Amino acid sequence: MGRFLSENPLVLLIGACEVGFWVLLGAGLVTRYVLRARRVSTVLLVLVPVLDVVLVTASLLDVATGAQPGLTHGLAAVYLGFTVAFGHSMIRWADRRFAHRFAGGPPPPPPPRYGAAKVAYEWREWGKMVLAWGIALGVIAVTAMVAGTGIPAPADWPADPMWSWAARLAPVVGIWFVGWPLWTTLSPPRAPDTLEAPR
Repeated sequence: MGRFLSENPLVLLIGACEVGFWVLLGAGLVTRYVLRARRVSTVLLVLVPVLDVVLVTASLLDVATGAQPGLTHGLAAVYLGFTVAFGHSMIRWADRRFAHRFAGGPPPPPPPRYGAAKVAYEWREWGKMVLAWGIALGVIAVTAMVAGTGIPAPADWPADPMWSWAARLAPVVGIWFVGWPLWTTLSPPRAPDTLEAPR
């Protein structure tokens, strides 16, 4: 394990970015709602996306200086895609709970469970997944161009160490589509009838 990490420093950087995301988020929210230092909290929260810039820059510099694109570069692209696509909603989720707990804010609303609101919610969540996949594909393509390896045909993605990440995400996108937005659209759940039927 130690040898793998020493030979793949990008893995350590990805882990550091994940830890940094939660540390900055937690520090920003504690500073805002517990210490009441809103300006400082804003600076801390603005630093969260800076981690993404650091990661993608390090990945591109790695291949630009001669490293062969591999699994870790693909993982960095996937991580970036997910943090960009889902990061804002995760921050909003945490912010609402901190505001409720420490600033007398309203209870966070639960996700919709029924009807058109549920359908719209599932399409939005799946859209984030598509965005994450698209960003990952874009970063992988840019990494390949910087490295000068070119972009292989989709049929060759599973055999390529870096592009195999794009192939892995494709079925996730498809299964998510069928199991949630499509299924919910075709059969939207209805709220149970809370009124007692007349006798």
